[in-house]
Amino acid sequence: MAYHDTDAKNNGSGALNPADGTYLHEFRMNEGVDTSFTKFGLDPQIDDNSFEAVKPPANLLYVGWTEPGEWSNITVQVAQAGEYSADLQYTSNRGGTISFDVNGEPATEPLTIATTFNAADPIAWRQWRHWNLTPGIARIKLPAGRNVLTVHILTGGQMNLETFDFKKLGK
Repeated sequence: MAYHDTDAKNNGSGALNPADGTYLHEFRMNEGVDTSFTKFGLDPQIDDNSFEAVKPPANLLYVGWTEPGEWSNITVQVAQAGEYSADLQYTSNRGGTISFDVNGEPATEPLTIATTFNAADPIAWRQWRHWNLTPGIARIKLPAGRNVLTVHILTGGQMNLETFDFKKLGK
């Protein structure tokens, strides 16, 4: 994974998640990319709270603490060239925009990320933990073979990007 982060600290692994020798707490803890994982069965509830639109899988790693100007590369192997739709599972306490490049070339216009803020949640820090799913947030043409997708944080920030699920459109 290649990335650009605005600071050199991993705000998730090793910081929020204390170093305790476990894979999830220490994933890339000495790198600048901000990673954490979904947490269930704790008190207070974190990722199994009633303010989520969707329930994420347990112990799933994600990139968080995003700021405008940051980006991450994702390498994908595409079996069949064509147009693909991307679903995004995420949180965002203030909304924002992202975009994609494919192999270094712009592939989308700015894509709007809706806020997942919910004023009814009495726990302020959990505003970063209201998971949502945006089906079909992007349509991207992908050639067959190995491709590098770059996700750019354009505006807003403070998003947790958990999964992009690509589905081939048409035949």
